Amino acid sequence: MCVVFVGENSGDKHQQLVCANCQHVFRDILDSKFSQQELAACKPILTPAWVISLFITTGIIFIPIGLSSLFASERVVEIVDRYDDACVPSNYNKNMKIEHIQNQGSNKSCIRNLIVPKQMRSPIFVYYQLENFFQNHRRYVKSRSDKQLRSKVDEDDIDACKPEDSANNTLIVPCGLIAWSLFNDTYSFSVKTISLDSSGLIGGAKLNESIPLSEQTDLMVWMRAAALPTFRKIYGKLEVDLEANDVITVEIQNNYNTYSFDGKKKLVLSTTSWIGGKNDFLGVAYLSVGGLCFSFAIFFILLYVVKPRPLGDPSYLSWNKNPAGLMF
Repeated sequence: MCVVFVGENSGDKHQQLVCANCQHVFRDILDSKFSQQELAACKPILTPAWVISLFITTGIIFIPIGLSSLFASERVVEIVDRYDDACVPSNYNKNMKIEHIQNQGSNKSCIRNLIVPKQMRSPIFVYYQLENFFQNHRRYVKSRSDKQLRSKVDEDDIDACKPEDSANNTLIVPCGLIAWSLFNDTYSFSVKTISLDSSGLIGGAKLNESIPLSEQTDLMVWMRAAALPTFRKIYGKLEVDLEANDVITVEIQNNYNTYSFDGKKKLVLSTTSWIGGKNDFLGVAYLSVGGLCFSFAIFFILLYVVKPRPLGDPSYLSWNKNPAGLMF
C-alpha cells in the first residue's frame, strides 16, 4: 500500500505514513493516454473533396442497383383476380353472402377465366391473397401450441390455445385460433382442356389425419402469421410455360368466410426474378437515395466553387466572430 493510517493514543491525532512513490504513481495515472483521451482512434477530417467523393460514390453504386431492381420487377408477370364477390350470386346482399358461405349444403364451386397478359415461364407460383385480415392481433398470434404442432400432444400444453383448445371434452388437434381459421379455398387449373397440377401445396382444403402436423405444409404456411392486414401466402406452383393470351380456367371452391369482416380474397399467379416477386419499392428506394446523393454532391461542388473558404479557418469560431461577447 502507498498510504497507511495508524491511530495514536491521544485524542484525534493520527500518524500518516505515505510511500515515497505515491505521488509519482498518481502522476503517471493522470498523465496516461487513457486519462488524457489520447488513445488511438480514427479521426477522419471531412474535407470538401472527401464529402463530395463519398456522395458521388454512393450514387454510382445505388443507381445501377435501383435500375437493375426495377428492370427485374418489370419482367415479372402477375395475374391478380379478386373472386370473393364474383363467386357469390349477384342478387345476394351482405347478410345473404354470410349465410351462403356458412351453409354446408350450398354450391361453393366457381369458374374463373384468367387471360395471360405476357409469356410466363415456369415455375409459375400460385398465391392466395387476403385483405383486412389481422393475423398480427396479439391474442390471435398467441393462440397456438408449438409442442402440439411438433406432434407431441399433451393436454397440459394447450392452455394458450383457448378458446379453441377442446370441444365436448375432446382435445382439438391442431388447437388454437390460427389453426382453427385455416384457409380452405381450393383451386384447380386447366389451359386448353389440359389440367395443370399445382404441385406442392393443396391450399388447406382439409388436413390429412394420417400425416403428422409437423409435415402438413399447408398448415405450416398458414401458421406463419403475417405482419400486415394484407398478405399473400403460397398455395402451389405450376410447372408449365404459358403464352400470351392463353386462357386459364380456374375452378374455385369458395369455402373461406371473409364476408363477416369485409375481407377480400384474391388469386395471384406470378413469375419471379432474382429479387423475388413484383416489387418496385426496392428499385425506387435505391434510385431515390442515389439521386439524392448526386444532388448533394452537385450542391457542395457549387458551394465550394462559388463561396470557398480555407479548411480550418479560425475566424469562423464563435469566440472569434463575437469577441465582445466573451465573459471572463
